[in-house]
Amino acid sequence: MADLTEIAAQIKQGASELLAEAQLKAGAVFVLGCSTSEIQGAHIGRDSSREVGRIVVKTLQDLLAPQQIHLAVQGCEHLNRALAIERAVAEAHGWELVSVVPALHAGGATQMAAFETFNDPVEIEHISAQAGMDIGDTAIGMHVKFVQIPVRTSIKTIGGAHTTYLRSRPKLIGGERAQYIWEAAK
Repeated sequence: MADLTEIAAQIKQGASELLAEAQLKAGAVFVLGCSTSEIQGAHIGRDSSREVGRIVVKTLQDLLAPQQIHLAVQGCEHLNRALAIERAVAEAHGWELVSVVPALHAGGATQMAAFETFNDPVEIEHISAQAGMDIGDTAIGMHVKFVQIPVRTSIKTIGGAHTTYLRSRPKLIGGERAQYIWEAAK
């Protein structure tokens, strides 16, 4: 079993650095992809851990909730990478609900933890989040708004899992004569 205290510290540090760079506003959506197996040093999907999933979700919720940033937790490939999110957030964005409940090997331990801790969890297929954190190469890019910008943090791994951090910005269009307001692009 991985050291849960160390995992929580790594998640908090990496996500805090991402948030500092992304400058998300209240109401933004933060997508999490997470392999608890990879955190424990195993191949993705081979050693799922409810305890690790719970600490990942709790740590991020404790960090995001005071900033009024919504957490969406991506499931594994067996659920087509559908996302667990609060019903109120899904409804506010007009996202279509799908009928599935995550299981340990169909959705994953982290998504199960989200279902345990969210007030009214639902599953949706697609979103365009403003930023995200990928723990264990779970491929969150499809759920982060275009244009995606990789963010380099001091946390390169969480447990045994490689981490990737993404933020987004609006497209810069118009060519060489266009002018851009950087604040609007964040």
